[in-house]
Amino acid sequence: MDETLRTSGGAGPGPMAGNVPEYSVSEISGAIRRTLEGNFGRVRVRGEITEFKRYPSGHLYFSLKDEGGKISGVVWRGSVSRLGLVPENGLEVIATGKVSSYGERSSYQLIVERMEYAGEGALLARIERLRLKLAEEGLFDAARKRALPFLPGVIGIVTSAQGAVLHDIRTTVARRFPRRLLVWPVAVQGEGAAAQIAAAIAGFDAIDGRGPVPRPDVLIVARGGGSLEDLMAFNDEAVLRAVDACRIPLISAVGHETDTTLIDFVSDRRAPTPTAAAEMAVPARAELVADLAHRAARLTSGLARLTQTARLRLDRTAARMPDLPSLLGTARMRVDDRGARLDRALPGLIERRRAALLATGRMMPSPLLLTGPGRARLDLVASHLLSGLRQALRDRRARTDRARLSAAPLAAMVRERRAHLNGLGGRLESLSPMAVLERGYVLVRDPSGMAVTRAADVRPGGRLELTFADGVAEVRALRPDASQGQLDL
Repeated sequence: MDETLRTSGGAGPGPMAGNVPEYSVSEISGAIRRTLEGNFGRVRVRGEITEFKRYPSGHLYFSLKDEGGKISGVVWRGSVSRLGLVPENGLEVIATGKVSSYGERSSYQLIVERMEYAGEGALLARIERLRLKLAEEGLFDAARKRALPFLPGVIGIVTSAQGAVLHDIRTTVARRFPRRLLVWPVAVQGEGAAAQIAAAIAGFDAIDGRGPVPRPDVLIVARGGGSLEDLMAFNDEAVLRAVDACRIPLISAVGHETDTTLIDFVSDRRAPTPTAAAEMAVPARAELVADLAHRAARLTSGLARLTQTARLRLDRTAARMPDLPSLLGTARMRVDDRGARLDRALPGLIERRRAALLATGRMMPSPLLLTGPGRARLDLVASHLLSGLRQALRDRRARTDRARLSAAPLAAMVRERRAHLNGLGGRLESLSPMAVLERGYVLVRDPSGMAVTRAADVRPGGRLELTFADGVAEVRALRPDASQGQLDL
């Protein structure tokens, strides 16, 4: 250190001032800084991250510690994007950078330019912590898995544009069942790979299909094999949450068959290889054609068996059925016989009913006979009333004469008797059949004097006698119409 310091040229106050040089604080700090940076240069320091802080300026401050010590570290804002991983407390890393000092605080620190995980043990511990966290949130639940479409029209692929993975997927799809492929090229390892993969998955999910770019029916996220560090992008939390939020069924095909990443737990289906993922996405056309041919043969055979069985059943049924033409002939003859008998029986029935009706009509008394006794009784009652009235008048006149009464009481009595007589006469007239004829009705009788009450009883050309209120008229019937209740005269 003596070679890097320069003297100030001044003498000290004590007796030993000529032998002990004098330095300023900044000179000492600068000498220490030059010594640290000159002797160490770029170093790789392994330790656990603690006291991690991200400042608004974009710089990252933290400490690296192990069992015997601790050193401060800083990542300047311009180096954050090239760091290689996202620092967090408790993460064991190997930090690459240079040692420098901070004179204002008399401290030294490690200016970090790159970080990497400190061995597979640290990586596995970090992956296990993230797995437990996502498992508690339910991202691995089987109920969240979506079914793959049977024959997708468009397949989206998230992988590197270079390498054999994309070629294997393309050739496998073309061989099995050619489909339209949409490729979103991304970095599958290294700086920024996780962010690109998450953005690609979200970008495919954001396609609505109404524009020139179709919406994929299924997604394949794939890459080839590699070390655990190479596959860390597919263990990144941002990628896993993008897979969980994706509404398109997703197949993960990361690494070789024995490699397992957390994306395999979140995706809807896991394929051991990219080729297997392509086989899951589309069926084999040859197998479909063979299956269709097999099903068609089975269907044809089944239809033939059904037809043969139905024909046998029909033949047996036909053999057990009677002779239908014979049955129809017998039934037709029976109908004809019944019709002939009906034609013969109907006129006879009508004639018998007409004869019975005429006999009943002849047995009924004449209206004159019915009204004669009543008229005689009416005349007798009227005669008695008139004689009684005359006698009463004579008696009244005699008493009047004897009592020399005036004419007024006599007139009142006459009016009273006349009103009573008129009431009895009205009652008699209401009972008289002639009053009915006065209202427009006519009494119809045949030549024998029997009353005719139905048009069906009148024969064409028959003579009838019509009794009106003022006399009797004789007429001849031209055409009776019993169905309409009319009679032409």
